[in-house]
Amino acid sequence: MPPKADRPDHPNAASRFNEEKATYALKGADAPDLEAGVAAIRACVKTLPVRPGVYRMIDARGDVLYVGKARALKNRVTQYTQVTRQPKRLLRMIAQTRSMQIVTTHSEAEALLLEAQLIKRYRPPYNVLLRDDKSFPFILLREDHDFPRVQLHRGARRLKGQYYGPFASAGSVRETLNALQKLFLLRSCSDSFFANRSRPCLLYQIRRCSAPCVGRIDEAGYDELVRDAKDYLAGKSTKIQTKLRGLMTVASDGQDFELAAVYRDRLRALTYIQGSQSIHAEKLGDADLFALACKAGTMCIQAFFIRGGQNWGHRSFFPAHTADVPEGEVLSSFLAQFYEEVPPVRLILADRELPEAELLEEAFSERAGRKVQLKAPQRGDQARMIRQAKRNAEEELDRRLAESSTTLRNLRELADLFELPEPPERIEVYDNSHVMGTNAVGAMIVAGPEGFRKNAYRKFNIRRPETAPGDDFAMMREVLSRRFARLEEEDPDRSKGEWPDLLLIDGGKGQVSSVCEVLEDAGVHDVPVIGVSKGPDRHAGRETFHFPNGREVTLPPNSPVLFYLQRLRDEAHRFAIGAHRQKRAKSLVTSTLDDVPGIGPGRKRALLMHFGTARAVKAAALEDLRKVPGISATTAQGLYDYFHPRG
Repeated sequence: MPPKADRPDHPNAASRFNEEKATYALKGADAPDLEAGVAAIRACVKTLPVRPGVYRMIDARGDVLYVGKARALKNRVTQYTQVTRQPKRLLRMIAQTRSMQIVTTHSEAEALLLEAQLIKRYRPPYNVLLRDDKSFPFILLREDHDFPRVQLHRGARRLKGQYYGPFASAGSVRETLNALQKLFLLRSCSDSFFANRSRPCLLYQIRRCSAPCVGRIDEAGYDELVRDAKDYLAGKSTKIQTKLRGLMTVASDGQDFELAAVYRDRLRALTYIQGSQSIHAEKLGDADLFALACKAGTMCIQAFFIRGGQNWGHRSFFPAHTADVPEGEVLSSFLAQFYEEVPPVRLILADRELPEAELLEEAFSERAGRKVQLKAPQRGDQARMIRQAKRNAEEELDRRLAESSTTLRNLRELADLFELPEPPERIEVYDNSHVMGTNAVGAMIVAGPEGFRKNAYRKFNIRRPETAPGDDFAMMREVLSRRFARLEEEDPDRSKGEWPDLLLIDGGKGQVSSVCEVLEDAGVHDVPVIGVSKGPDRHAGRETFHFPNGREVTLPPNSPVLFYLQRLRDEAHRFAIGAHRQKRAKSLVTSTLDDVPGIGPGRKRALLMHFGTARAVKAAALEDLRKVPGISATTAQGLYDYFHPRG
């Protein structure tokens, strides 16, 4: 039952609500909106149980404003109706709330895990967000083949095998993969490449692979190499070192000096890796370290990944929506979201005591299926490592703030140059890429005061039949028309911050005219458009900037704004070329058999192995198709009819 003063039939209810209105005004909120928000929350409270669960605040459009968890849902949500106790940030959220969605759970730890999952899915504007646009890279030792393959892996862990990570970057993974090839001679090739070898490849010649594809090592010998690699990745490098030293001694005593030299080179590689990766981390085993630095309203979280006593790199994070949120709460929310994607490690070290440390431990242990310990060390080697992480976080934050101040200065000058009313918050840059009109792709990159927003990048496959191959103007029209049609559909009132403040187009007058036509047709008249074309002989540094009214502007070669605009243009160019190359590479491995009903990867492989090419399959007689292993008479008839339709 709500407090007496909150009940509408209580005599003090009217005076209390008038006091709340005054509080809304003092905190800069709109009282009528707050009244509606509080009413929606109170209506929800009436049906809430006193149980653990997760709640979602929903606005009038059905978008999720906030995701929270609670040990007792009724008690926690009731607190939002006590508006005189809320900070300005939460008052704005309450004012926008029009409904709530509730999910009950068996425990608060389960609620914490569900909360992190929903935050990752909906990315609500009032939650602290782990702002990162890439999944973490892992090393995958695949075990779905007689001779396991080692490779870099990103994304969902669905393949059969053992995953080692996370690594801070793909570069860290490649360094470790390079070490694994030198030390253990494991294959890195695809299964199809492996199956079609008749002689060893170059990696065998430079002693980076044991060539199991052609029988240079048997299955038992390869399995031993795999076991050694697993020991190394588990931190048992001393054991591998002792073994290699013994094998080198045996080979030397037997006067097999060539084999002894092989073991010597592998031993040297291991010694080098130990020296470069194990600095200051030998006693930690498996652990993740986190330290937070805060300055000028910006927060940086530095994460170190230690596995088997080896430092697998570190990464900086700059969480979003942290204004007016205590640092401990930011770090707790960050950890919950971080371990939604990454398996929790046995030991997590933080630079401070966290408000919900026991709950986080319980949730992470439940997710990992084993004990997970969360500590804030005060002395010893662990504290020394935390201090190092803290120092790195502070230095990275200083660099970020310095870059931000430079970027803000460039944005102010850019606004003056292009006659914008204020420095742009969202700049969209467009470019196209194709070769003679084939595999055409349009690309959009996004930048703002915080730098490049890579999670907002978009690729556009050019697919409209009226867009002639190689027509750059038509391609630009298609890309922009699709972009703004989607904007009108998803953000018609421009409340989500997805509308650009400036469009930069890679091209000259023609491209700018094409874009202006699209905006005119879409009824968009307040988005500035600027074209960027290179100068004579396509010389970088002599770019010309084209306005829709035909005016052209050039900048001095040493202008900081010019360098900034070149960075934006070059990033769009890089992204467009990368998208085109991916599409072109994909087209090279596709065939006409991919579109035939009933022909999957296995039957496609059988047909190509039998006939050699897709063209030969298309020209084959029905009798020849029936002779292919794995192709039934019915499948052969369907395949023949597909390529030879009857009149």
